[in-house]
Amino acid sequence: MAAAAKEILTRRPVAATIRLTVPAGGARPAPPVGPALGQYRLNLMAFCKDFNARTQKYKPDTPMAVTITAFKDNSFEFTVKSPTVSWYIKKAAGVDKGSTRPGHLTVTTLSVRHVYEIAKVKQTDPFCQYMPLESICKSIIGTANSMGIKIVKDLE
Repeated sequence: MAAAAKEILTRRPVAATIRLTVPAGGARPAPPVGPALGQYRLNLMAFCKDFNARTQKYKPDTPMAVTITAFKDNSFEFTVKSPTVSWYIKKAAGVDKGSTRPGHLTVTTLSVRHVYEIAKVKQTDPFCQYMPLESICKSIIGTANSMGIKIVKDLE
């Protein structure tokens, strides 16, 4: 009980929660990062250096979703998520965009192996960490179907 009370007393007041999509290794103090963090008087260069260091294992220009929690004392912390499932599906399928009429028009096909590989990458995300791999695969298959991409057992 005393630990919970101490944690509440040491909690810092939050000024804002900022959600951005920034290319991996490409955070610069220019827009969109600069104006978003500047209005809360956060240290732009510290964020850019930390973000670029955390995302250096990804290929450049991979869109990374980042959630920044800005505190009233001008400090911040952030979490970086892996790219969206739709981005991975488009890369694996080699298409620029999904179908204009999903369910009627099939753009391309993907194998179950592709789905499994995407699911393994997504399992490292903080929000998918405790989800079973099968559930993540089902979610990816649903996303692919809504993009007009058919999932097959093996590619011919």
